[in-house]
Amino acid sequence: MLFPNKMQSSPSLSPSSGKQAAFSDECWSEDASASDTENFVKTLNQIRGKGVRPDLIASIITHYASKCLPALADDDDTQPVAAASRRKKRRFIETLVGILPQEKDAVPCGFLLRAMRVAGEAGAEAGCREEIERRAARQLDQAPLKELAALGIEAVVRLVRRFLSEEEVSRSGAALCKVARLVHSYLAEAASDRNLTLPQFVALATAVPCHARATDDGIYRAIDIYIKAHPGLSKQERKNLCMLMESRKLSTEACLHAAQNERLPVRAVIRVLLSEQDKLSKHMDWSGSLRSPGVGLAAPARCLSKREVRQQIEIRRLKEDVAILQGQCLIMERQIEKLLEKKKGYFSWKRLGGTVFKASKIGETVAGASSPFYSGGSRT
Repeated sequence: MLFPNKMQSSPSLSPSSGKQAAFSDECWSEDASASDTENFVKTLNQIRGKGVRPDLIASIITHYASKCLPALADDDDTQPVAAASRRKKRRFIETLVGILPQEKDAVPCGFLLRAMRVAGEAGAEAGCREEIERRAARQLDQAPLKELAALGIEAVVRLVRRFLSEEEVSRSGAALCKVARLVHSYLAEAASDRNLTLPQFVALATAVPCHARATDDGIYRAIDIYIKAHPGLSKQERKNLCMLMESRKLSTEACLHAAQNERLPVRAVIRVLLSEQDKLSKHMDWSGSLRSPGVGLAAPARCLSKREVRQQIEIRRLKEDVAILQGQCLIMERQIEKLLEKKKGYFSWKRLGGTVFKASKIGETVAGASSPFYSGGSRT
């Protein structure tokens, strides 16, 4: 046992002697723990010398580490045998990093993420934390969301950037797409936290390149949750958040949700509707070209399913909404132009002779001033 129970102090001892006995018991426990770990390392080196596969070596290490430090176990219900001090954790985790196999994928990514969290809590050396983080970032595409969610957002941003810096990532698009989906799921989990600042959210959302996102449904969901959990966001901040997603990468279901989402800025909703209309028009042109007489065989007529009927109804509604929004945009643009013209005419009075126009004195008779919109005469 790595952390044995403390010895019971004698009832005849005084309080000061009792404290001294408890301190000696703790020192004995740490010595026994260190001795047990050294014996395990020696035994492991003997097993490794017999040519055992790295994944089997890693399974032995992870099993032993989970027994010694329940925080490293995958099962959350595991109870510690005895409370481990911060110094014990630091010593054990630093020893653990030194004996882990160097081969990629030998150690599960979930275990590395748990070791990364424990190393930070125990205050392990910077080199130890750096090594764990580097190895976890190499196989971030295999990370479980549960283990990643236990880390802070700054640590996740560092992991993502390290993963993207690996040369193998440029050759593996599938791994990059997995990490993008993982980041979007993490953002959706963390978005409801009121302590999550906007720069932190944007930093992680922009850490994944746009070409790695096959769909933007995940980032849209995270943005919607963040706006809902942070009602104090300004209009400009909500606009900046919506700029993180590409409307053309939203699915039909996400577009329908965004079109009815009152929390989104009007421009974001219009952009989503126009993007969906563009996709629908392209789809209709493509389907119409297949049914043109020049192709040859006409497509056989068939009854539409309930889902297709519902989609066509929603498409018609989307087109109507787009037409309404476009009309409202035109009206707003005309009103803005009129307001600008009025302001321009109001503030462009020129100075003639010695009389100066003062806007603060409303109702004062202006003498000798003329409007540039009139050829002659004074405007009263």
